[in-house]
Amino acid sequence: MDVAGHRPRTVVSGGPLELAVLWGGFPLLGAGAGWLLAAATGWLVRLPWVPFSGLVEWLDRLPEPQATVGTITVGVLAGLVIAGIGTAERLIVTVDAAQVRLRRSDQDRTVARADTRVVFLADKHLVLLDTDGAELVREPTDLPATQLAAAFRAHGWGWADGDPHRPAYRLWVPDLPGLPAGADALLRARERAIQRDRRDDARELRRELGRIGVVLRDEDKRQYWRLTGRAVTPGAEEPTSAERGPDGR
Repeated sequence: MDVAGHRPRTVVSGGPLELAVLWGGFPLLGAGAGWLLAAATGWLVRLPWVPFSGLVEWLDRLPEPQATVGTITVGVLAGLVIAGIGTAERLIVTVDAAQVRLRRSDQDRTVARADTRVVFLADKHLVLLDTDGAELVREPTDLPATQLAAAFRAHGWGWADGDPHRPAYRLWVPDLPGLPAGADALLRARERAIQRDRRDDARELRRELGRIGVVLRDEDKRQYWRLTGRAVTPGAEEPTSAERGPDGR
């Protein structure tokens, strides 16, 4: 235990087994795929519809054992690249009574428990909501729900087994009334990004919508939305600074 007498922090990650699968399993799969490719080039070269036919013909002309060694080596390298990407993408969640730390190779952020009302998993994303129902965090993860729930509950966080606001979502269609000013244009742009599989653009547009009080849920490339407590819709009167209080809400 720590000096304050509280529970020690809890770390949830894929652990050593996940790393073993990434750095052992994927290179082995790549090596196997390379060996199969070398063994099958004579058959593949006779198929008129095979992709990369020029590369297959080149491999078929190579002498042995150079062809097999070369394809196995390329397969192993491809597996190592995939393992590196997987390691960079893995999420490590560290929870204690005061805050949660979310780490990936390219980011490290902390969210205070005092700012968080509820935590849950939705569509393979770890989501933290504030008291207005706005998203503080939405992180993709494959971490087990049971481990995450146990970690947050052990430290007194409000964990829910699903999105408590799910009944409030409505299917978005263009020009739907009830949205804040500018939201419809952002949703149209995001729909185009989703259709073109431009994920970075879709994430950025989600963040922009969150700033004006719109929370999204995606389902089969369709957008469902709900409003947070801070959203200002057409016809609604925006609160004065005195009504918002000292924290701006």
